[in-house]
Amino acid sequence: MPRWFNYALIILAALALIPPALIARARAVKSAKPRVHIFGDMDNQPRFKAQQSNPMFADQRAMRLPVPGTVARGELQLDDHYYRGKVDGQWATTFPVPVTNSFMERGQERYNVFCAPCHGLDGAGRGIVAVRAEELEEPTWVPPLSIHADEPRKRPPGHLFNTITNGIRTMPGHGAQIPVEDRWAIVAYLQALQRSQRANVEDVPADILDELR
Repeated sequence: MPRWFNYALIILAALALIPPALIARARAVKSAKPRVHIFGDMDNQPRFKAQQSNPMFADQRAMRLPVPGTVARGELQLDDHYYRGKVDGQWATTFPVPVTNSFMERGQERYNVFCAPCHGLDGAGRGIVAVRAEELEEPTWVPPLSIHADEPRKRPPGHLFNTITNGIRTMPGHGAQIPVEDRWAIVAYLQALQRSQRANVEDVPADILDELR
C-alpha cells in the first residue's frame, strides 16, 4: 500500500473529528448568535418582541390592542354564588337558581351519569366502579364516601357545588365536564337523596298523606 495513502487516511480521520468537535463546543458555549438550523423548527420562530415595530399595520406597532368587547378568561364569572358556590366568602346555604321539579329531574339524570358509577344510585358509595374495584382488590383504591355520612350531610349546597367542580381528596373535579347549572341540579338532587334517608311523616305532603296511611 502506498505511503501517501496512509497519510491521506490520517488526514481524513482528523478532518472527520472536526464537525463533532464543533458541535460539542456549540452545545457547551453560549453565543449571542442563533444556531445554524439545517432543518427549520420552532426553536427559531419569526416573531416580534414587545414594543417592536411591524410595517404590516398602519400604526406600525407589533403589539395589537384587544378586540373591542374582549373579556379576559374568567372575568365573566363575577357571580360568586352561581359560579363558585360562595356568598360573602362563605359557602352558600341557598341555591342561585330556582329549584323546580324539572331541575331536580335533570339533577337526577346527571347524577346517574357522573356520580352513580362510584357513589351508587342511592348515594351509599356502592356504585359499580366501587364494587368492581373491591372485587379486583385494587391496592390503591379508596372507597367513595357515602353522601349519607355525617360529614357530607352537614355540608351546605355551596360546598357540595365546589366539590363537584374541583374535586376533594381522591375524587376528581368534574367542572370541565358538567355545566354550571347542571352542577347545581346535581347538588339539589344530592340533598334530596340525603333527606330521603332521614324523612319522617311530617315531610310527606298533606295531599298524599292519607294514601300512605
